[in-house]
Amino acid sequence: MGGLSVWHWLIFLAVALLLFGGSGKISSIMGDVAKGIKSFKKGMSEDEETAKKDAPPKALEGVAAKPAERPAGTGVEGNKAS
Repeated sequence: MGGLSVWHWLIFLAVALLLFGGSGKISSIMGDVAKGIKSFKKGMSEDEETAKKDAPPKALEGVAAKPAERPAGTGVEGNKAS
């Protein structure tokens, strides 16, 4: 129970080779992650810009829209005929 099995050593060696083997593998992986984050942020800011362009003019934002008029007896406010 106190010793490590062969599988533990193989997994440890695989992780060690991944971290320390080769020239700049980790830095290239982190560079790719950073590029992905920058691309995501750029896409989000572009979405916000298009949402601002599609927004109604500020002069109309404070104006409340009138509710649609309905003829009496449509059943919305209850049946008053009975």
